[in-house]
Amino acid sequence: MTQKPVAGLLSELAKSPIRAPSANAVKSVLADLKPLSADHPAIASLLSSDGAAREFLLAALALSPFLREIALADPDSLVLALSMPATYVMAETLEDARACWRNSDGSLASEAELMRELRRAKRRVSLVLALHDLARLVDARHTTAVLSDLADAALGAAFDHLLRAGHETGKLILPDPDNPCKKSGLIVLGMGKHGAHELNYSSDIDIVVFFDPEAGVVRDRDEVTDVFARIVRRLVRIMQERTGDGYVFRTDLRLRPDPGSTPLAFPLEAAMNYYESRGQNWERAAFIKARPVAGDLPAGEDFLKGLTPFVFRKYLDFAAISDIHSIKRQIHAHRGFGDIAVKGHNVKLGRGGIREIEFFVQTQQLIAGGRMPRLRLRRTDEMLVALARARWIDPATARTLAESYWYLRDVEHRIQMVRDEQSHTLPESEAELSRIALMMGEADTKSFGKTYVAVLARVEQCYADLFEKEQGLSGAIGNLVFTGEDDDPGTLKTLADLGFERPSDISRTIRTWHYGRYRATQSVEARERLTELTPELLRVFGATKRADEALFRFDAFISGLPAGIQLFSLIGSNPALLSLMVTIMAAAPRLAEIIARKPHVFDGMLDPGLMAELPTRDYLSERLVAFLEGANAYEEILDRLRIVALEQKFLIGVRLLTGAISPQRAARSFSHLADLIIGAALDAVRDGMEEAHGKVAGGRVAVIGMGKLGSYELSAGSDIDIILLYDHDPDADESDGAKPLDPVRYYTRMTQRLVAALSAPTAEGILYEVDLRLRPSGNKGPVATSIRAFSKYQSEEAWTWEHMALTRARTVAGEDSLRLEARDLIDEVLAKPRDEARLLADLKEMRGLIEQEKPPRDIWDVKLIPGGLIDIEFIAQYLSLKARASGWLPAPEDDGAAGLISVVESSQSASRFDSNECTSTDATLKILGPDALGEEATEELCHALALWSGHAQIVRLCTEGGFDPKQAPAGLIDLVIRTGQAPDLVSLESDFKATSKRIRSLFKKVTT
Repeated sequence: MTQKPVAGLLSELAKSPIRAPSANAVKSVLADLKPLSADHPAIASLLSSDGAAREFLLAALALSPFLREIALADPDSLVLALSMPATYVMAETLEDARACWRNSDGSLASEAELMRELRRAKRRVSLVLALHDLARLVDARHTTAVLSDLADAALGAAFDHLLRAGHETGKLILPDPDNPCKKSGLIVLGMGKHGAHELNYSSDIDIVVFFDPEAGVVRDRDEVTDVFARIVRRLVRIMQERTGDGYVFRTDLRLRPDPGSTPLAFPLEAAMNYYESRGQNWERAAFIKARPVAGDLPAGEDFLKGLTPFVFRKYLDFAAISDIHSIKRQIHAHRGFGDIAVKGHNVKLGRGGIREIEFFVQTQQLIAGGRMPRLRLRRTDEMLVALARARWIDPATARTLAESYWYLRDVEHRIQMVRDEQSHTLPESEAELSRIALMMGEADTKSFGKTYVAVLARVEQCYADLFEKEQGLSGAIGNLVFTGEDDDPGTLKTLADLGFERPSDISRTIRTWHYGRYRATQSVEARERLTELTPELLRVFGATKRADEALFRFDAFISGLPAGIQLFSLIGSNPALLSLMVTIMAAAPRLAEIIARKPHVFDGMLDPGLMAELPTRDYLSERLVAFLEGANAYEEILDRLRIVALEQKFLIGVRLLTGAISPQRAARSFSHLADLIIGAALDAVRDGMEEAHGKVAGGRVAVIGMGKLGSYELSAGSDIDIILLYDHDPDADESDGAKPLDPVRYYTRMTQRLVAALSAPTAEGILYEVDLRLRPSGNKGPVATSIRAFSKYQSEEAWTWEHMALTRARTVAGEDSLRLEARDLIDEVLAKPRDEARLLADLKEMRGLIEQEKPPRDIWDVKLIPGGLIDIEFIAQYLSLKARASGWLPAPEDDGAAGLISVVESSQSASRFDSNECTSTDATLKILGPDALGEEATEELCHALALWSGHAQIVRLCTEGGFDPKQAPAGLIDLVIRTGQAPDLVSLESDFKATSKRIRSLFKKVTT
């Protein structure tokens, strides 16, 4: 290595951070170093000085026999450590190590030369890093990264050597002999700390080796497995055989599939089949940190990408999390690491140790990584930051665990620096423990012990807060016994104290659970989970106003479950979800039915930031894109769309149910979700059409959202009203595919497929009921409409009610250019002059027909009652048509539209075709109402709109039918009262009646 005149450790070290164990130890080191002075002036100069650098070096070598041994065996590395920056020494050493598989002339080095150079590199890196680490000039993060890079370089050099050697003997045919690993199909994954760039000083490296037989690098296809197995066997020898120069890394291959009965290198396809069919939960956790470290790196990345669905599941599996937690309990049980201590404490596996932090992070990744790709990082510290940013854990916990992690890694490193032993246990003797304390910069073992125990306690508390929530059936809340046929008197008292009015009936119901009379409780494991859950379940149900009713509804819910283990595990692992479950059971049978049919929708409730994040268009789009990632087949895309749509509708509803978002925000979110789902379905349908029938020259499509979809007012159970418009080159006679269709048939079939994609029932349910009746000529017209035909119809044939409906029209999907044309066309049609008297007459006639054909059931039928939603919508549509005919037409870039967007808090982009907010009833009233009706009337209309819309949103969310106070669940009545901001139901009914009369009076005034 060429030395440069740059400052190194000596000039940077202002004060020694460590002390030697004794004066005799220092004398011993001096005696060993003095013979080196003659040949190494830098060492002689240091030993003759009297400063912090000399004091530091003597202390470091006195504390670490291992470093002392390296310094004496390789004084050149000691000189480099003292005189050159660590970053320079590391970069040069790693570069040389990676290239040592061949000679300077390009010929293959001998295996002995390779082994010698790699060991020298390991020795130099160990000494230079350790001295800079002890001097606090580099931190543990840097140290672990460099050690991991060294492992990568050593493996890369070794595999290049072995592959090139195989090529030269004729066993292999390499695509590029000068770059042996390139396109070799040999995949080497670093696992654990190696994969995460977190290696220790004395770490083993865990690797898994796969090969692709189809890469064709093995000359004899029948020998491919044996050839790669021999290569790996020689690799292990190169890496870990001890020679006079030491060893490189102990190498462990036991993380490969079924290691007791499989070859050292595993065929790629067989590996993928194994993980998909028989992969274990511990293997999922192991692959979180997996990283291609040698061999064919692009092939390794592709393999890990294909393995992503195995590692990060779309659905949460709390039984898997429980399995991983059980591994931690077994470590404590079998290795005796049950208490926090100092002497003899295992810094890795003991309580409050490194493994608890790693388990904390990995379990969160297994829970959330399937849904949140940004939580798929490898490094522990980076994942803690990511978890905090995702609001999965609070920043204080992340900071505590990150600081504790690196402190404990420092302790671990110093244990290993002493004698290069793969140990994680603090010494039992006072003298040896003092050595560790001094290397940590502490004055004595007492001071070290105090700091160390405090760190362990903080980690243990964070870990306990996450995991240790088990409790018995007889605990702080009182006696709870549900065995036998007779009621236990103590249990009945406990139930009564908890708030249950019929404790005997409650006791009998719970015995039904434990006897396994439901499908969901037939398995022993499911009953055990439910038994563990019961005390907290009863406590939370008991805290409601109608505890008995809530619990009986929960009983009805689990009686219909096909299985219970996953749901019981989910709730039991997240007690905060119990209160939500109670709310759903007491107030929202519709949501309860969704959970019963598709329990996975409840998974999203685990996101701690759920209630804090608004379900904006961008938020929903991010989740949709992540969920569709990797789906290519048409049916798979549609199934995933159904899954994510059901889940996100449920989560929007939960936010509404809990009051985290307003009914207005929920309506907008339901509409944004529908836009995104329609867009994704249209893309899938269009791709399918092009694959089967080719493209129509100049073909474009756009979907117009009508009704409540167009006006951003969808509710949980709304149908969607859409119109599909298309355009193409005038000369296009048919599509250019294998099965050509003329444009009319082409776009008719595309529309039919889109409707089927959105509304056809499958095992995953349906996306939306689709209504096409608002297209030109209604059910009599073609299902797909050309933009020219649409323009002609709207300009020459459409009735007043169709133009009223068009005021709520909004383009929601399709080609941008056609969406813009459609928006302009609609604006042009609506801006045409019209006879106001005729408009009012038509409006009153339509309202009268609706009242005759669909009279309201009662005052709670807020859509149809006089003065209800239809009256307000008709007023807004009338105002819109009148204003447009007068020349008032705000576009998003106009001042009027900017004000409009701020009123409705649009989360959409500012593009013309995607942001015309004039479709919203609320926005239309707020923009046009003051001038046309006056401030007071406008305020009255907006208040009534919010009252009716809020009531309708809650009722549609919670039930399939309307609201009947005599039949409604008790919780729904409470929600309706809360949404209506009334003290009780009688007051709310009175307010509804008064509001209805005022709005009907306004309607008559406007239309007269």
